Amino acid sequence: MHPLREGRVVKLISLRVFEAATCGGLLDGLELDFHADDAERAFSAMCLVGPNGSGKSQLLQVLAEVFQSIAATVVSEEERKDGNPDLRFEIIYQLQSDGAQTIVRASRRDARGVVLEREIGEDEWEPSGLDDPSTRSLVPSRIVGYTSGGNETLSLPFLLSRFHYAEAVYKEALGKQDDESKVEDTRLLLIDYGTHLEVLVSNLLLGDAPLREALLTDSPAEDLHSFRCVVQLSLPGSSRPVALTDELQNYLDRLRQCATCYEHDAKRQRWVFDFFVDDAMRQAFATLWPEGAFSLYTSVHKLAMLNDLGISKSIREAFKRETKERRFHSTLPEPPDENKVFRFERVLFRSRDQGKTVDYVSLSDGEHQFVQVMGIFAMLADPNVLFLLDEPESHFNPKWRVDFVKNLLELPTTRGRRSEGAIHQDCLLTTHAPFVISDTSRDSVLIFDKHEGRIRVTRPRIETFGSTFDAILADCFAVQPPISQLSRDLIEELLASRDVADIEERMGQLGSSVDRALVADHLRQLERERGGG
Repeated sequence: MHPLREGRVVKLISLRVFEAATCGGLLDGLELDFHADDAERAFSAMCLVGPNGSGKSQLLQVLAEVFQSIAATVVSEEERKDGNPDLRFEIIYQLQSDGAQTIVRASRRDARGVVLEREIGEDEWEPSGLDDPSTRSLVPSRIVGYTSGGNETLSLPFLLSRFHYAEAVYKEALGKQDDESKVEDTRLLLIDYGTHLEVLVSNLLLGDAPLREALLTDSPAEDLHSFRCVVQLSLPGSSRPVALTDELQNYLDRLRQCATCYEHDAKRQRWVFDFFVDDAMRQAFATLWPEGAFSLYTSVHKLAMLNDLGISKSIREAFKRETKERRFHSTLPEPPDENKVFRFERVLFRSRDQGKTVDYVSLSDGEHQFVQVMGIFAMLADPNVLFLLDEPESHFNPKWRVDFVKNLLELPTTRGRRSEGAIHQDCLLTTHAPFVISDTSRDSVLIFDKHEGRIRVTRPRIETFGSTFDAILADCFAVQPPISQLSRDLIEELLASRDVADIEERMGQLGSSVDRALVADHLRQLERERGGG
């Protein structure tokens, strides 16, 4: 029987991939145990490391597809499409179901579909019927994907989820469905560069002062100053305007009520809302979105998901066709601003230099990524959320990378700080750097490489928590010594040389390192030999 991790929910235990029907067969036959220990931690990151092309991002994609398949089976009104129906898998995970910790086994071994079971004893499983309302609680409340770039591998299942949400809204608003005028949220949620302002504005409007300060730490920006939202329903090249459900119309009305001022072009069905952020405006947003930042984020994100309707019909049809055929060389493009149903504009911050403002676009990539990643965890302080993060610290400066896990633990949220045991969450993240690994135990690090055309997954030989970056680079990345190749070539050349004068002259090019000391020792030995000593 799998031991229950008290207080820990949505914790992955094991995965077997019988047939991925994707990734060129790279993951077929993979058997993987996740966290090997039962230690209780406030924030548990499973680090996936290894060279490019070793299967790390493909694993995140398959995990997203696994949970998309489960959700499409159990809560089809939320996840409307199983993006990879040919995926054959077995996954075991823990979550909180009806107030209790539950071990779930979900599998699809053939075309008959997904089967869900609860663990009730030592290797004893009880099937959970799809018509049983309690089965819904066996699906994580959110699967959050994050990518800092254009990682189409990870993004695809999330884009598919978003795409079918937009189509469902379109059909609902035109009266083609008989349900109430509301389209349920998706369980899959993608956070990428296209959603950064939704995350940022929601947190800076409805987060308290300590959270706002934490998100903007080390930034020239002190607080949100003003921003603009544009909503347009009559899109260029479209014969009819985008119709809104009652739910989305309600969000539009709330934005209008909160705006400092607005313009409405009835002919073009276009609204421009301007917001000057002060205490009164924050109170207005808090009144209309009393559930907090994530509720506001969800509202504007639902409007933004309609941007897919601004993509030409031919491209949308090609996306549906190629997805069905498992051809992923193309994905949904980002429509131009004039073809977007919803967008932010003119986002300004109050500068720490009093009396001045800072434009959001002037912030660095690292500052954008910092507020985005930290903002995700601030909004989603919910134990039933699983995070799949692709290189979440790739644009950070070295200091921010070193502090990454500490900053997450100390991040103030509505449920308290993780370091105080208030929130327990699990996430998988890929990284090409030793920084996060040094704050992660050996049992939570998986090293990926390719062996005879298949993925091979091992754990480090050393205890990684608290290890030096040099040791981690050597063990996890086979980088030894931890210096770049050009300088390493020079060192090897000098160590092989017997020209004392040349070594003395060129050694001055080298900075301080153990390897420079080896060159110095080599030089002293040559000088002794030359002097006969």
